[in-house]
Amino acid sequence: MTVDGAVGRLKSEADEPGWEVDPDDEWGVAVIATVGRQLKLRREAVGMRAAEFGEAVGYGEDMVYKIEGGKRIPRPEYLDRADEVLGAGGLLAAMKEDVRRVRYPKKVRDLAQLEAKAVELQLYDPLNIHGLLQTPEYARGLLLMRRPAYSGDEVERFIAARVARKAVFERDPAPELSFVLEEWTLRRPLGGRAVLRHQLEHLLEAGQLRNVELQVMPMDREEHAGLAGGIEVLKSEDGSAVGRSPAVANGRPVSDPKQLRILELRYGIIRAQALTPRESTAFIEQLLGET
Repeated sequence: MTVDGAVGRLKSEADEPGWEVDPDDEWGVAVIATVGRQLKLRREAVGMRAAEFGEAVGYGEDMVYKIEGGKRIPRPEYLDRADEVLGAGGLLAAMKEDVRRVRYPKKVRDLAQLEAKAVELQLYDPLNIHGLLQTPEYARGLLLMRRPAYSGDEVERFIAARVARKAVFERDPAPELSFVLEEWTLRRPLGGRAVLRHQLEHLLEAGQLRNVELQVMPMDREEHAGLAGGIEVLKSEDGSAVGRSPAVANGRPVSDPKQLRILELRYGIIRAQALTPRESTAFIEQLLGET
């Protein structure tokens, strides 16, 4: 039985923060409502009361009702145990894939979908090493510094989402990826020096990929076109593009040609002001030696 081992207590909502359904995520709401409905139908079909079923899977009655009502996202192990208890023959466990897709925050899913379709990505983050380049340890360090603090479960959820986005590096044919990194983000030992060292090593490995260009913006530059905020421009094979920046449309994705030209112009100037890819590799290697 999946219970709180220390006291044999059935799990309640307080034990699993971060598994609430986002009401603004229409697709996610629909998926979780469908999963919950299937769980309820299966439970009723075998004549089990919610409280009895909850004891069998290690959850309180209130949690069972919330999951069946589409108010909570069931954990994978919940679906596995439910499949066993209700004798569903793998049908309930098979829904883990659908649940996994909506487990990530909507904004992360939307971004991952755009990245999955792009053949060229131009990416600049003035505050941190870009999420696509972060190691899990570095990402965890950043997330743990957030205030008000994320719960441990939320931290793991966001890390899993960032790791999933890295599939863009494994696509065939591979998209062209261009990153501009701020020097200060490569120097600040967020999470500790060992974490930073591993992160710098990862950047050097990524920079060796034929479809990846890394450029560093030194802190001693007297001119900088990126002071208005980060930039993302994603271009698709059909010639369409979508861009995003805090300085344009309040950070919402844009596809208007005029707004895209502004973002591409700004990104082009930032690249011209940064070190070349070869110079950037040497610079990162120097920082690694100093760390």
